[in-house]
Amino acid sequence: MDINAYNFELPEELIAQVPLKDRSSSKLMVLNRTANTIDHQHFSDITEHLHRGDCLVLNDTRVLPARLYGSKEGTGGKVEVLLLHQTDNDEWEVLIKPAKKVKEGTRIVFGNGQLIAECTEVQDHGGRKVKFLYDGIFLEVLESLGEMPLPPYIKEQLPDQERYQTVYAREEGSAAAPTAGLHFTEALLNELKAKGVEIVYLTLHVGLGTFRPVSVESVEEHEMHAEFYTLNEESAQKLNEVKKNNGRVVAVGTTSTRTLETIVRDHGAFKAASGWTDIFIYPPYQLRSIDGLITNFHLPKSTLIMLVSAFAGREFILEAYQRAVEERYRFFSFGDAMFIY
Repeated sequence: MDINAYNFELPEELIAQVPLKDRSSSKLMVLNRTANTIDHQHFSDITEHLHRGDCLVLNDTRVLPARLYGSKEGTGGKVEVLLLHQTDNDEWEVLIKPAKKVKEGTRIVFGNGQLIAECTEVQDHGGRKVKFLYDGIFLEVLESLGEMPLPPYIKEQLPDQERYQTVYAREEGSAAAPTAGLHFTEALLNELKAKGVEIVYLTLHVGLGTFRPVSVESVEEHEMHAEFYTLNEESAQKLNEVKKNNGRVVAVGTTSTRTLETIVRDHGAFKAASGWTDIFIYPPYQLRSIDGLITNFHLPKSTLIMLVSAFAGREFILEAYQRAVEERYRFFSFGDAMFIY
């Protein structure tokens, strides 16, 4: 399939630059994929659509302050490093800008030398493997030197770094936030629990796949980057019980969806598991793990809009996106949300 089948016109002013003060006050577009209806509400109205016996699946990954600014040892040339994922004790896969300055053996100094990265391997698309040298505890050093890795289309500064974390973020390791979850507040989650909605957690650490654009003409030729996931025994048991009792599994975000779909594909049911997934979901793929999806509005020609199209149908999704443009919805990480059921 031609990648342009997932293109749409998006006015630049609709790209949300700052988060709303109240997380749950964003707009919510509600899509019924059976009736092909589109309704406009607010995110706090999500409680109307989730019922006793349903299960909400949240990705509890926490974003690292993963963007570092340093200089090449010897020349002083400025280098930007984005941490993607840890491959060994102090070894990480990273993105480098400008990549051509950093070859194998290059050392990059951060701060006053509290942290040094030595390039150990050159990879494609600006990717590198580096080994970090430091004294003390790595995460503490990173907290003192790193910045929150906001996506490149966000030009505004973020005064409150926690606003790019979900309220339930706890497992350190992501290079980006699972942004569909940014709309939830503690009060909203408590309201859902009181209503009898099960809430379970999984972890998928968002990595290079989020930043790598689809650069091929044919969708089938695109290769996803692997990301690490975990689903524990308690969550797996609850998910299987919900399915057994004819409840609905509602994934919050494409990261939760990809994790659940990987596990059901590999095991035939929900099962405690961890590992790496490079699953690429696009039409005519039939999702088996979920009955509903809460997600944000995604980039044109991205793997994320393809996943959503696999769940709801490409034509229906493109119609919804056109409606979102007309109704001035806010797009991408700090934008509005969509609920598909």
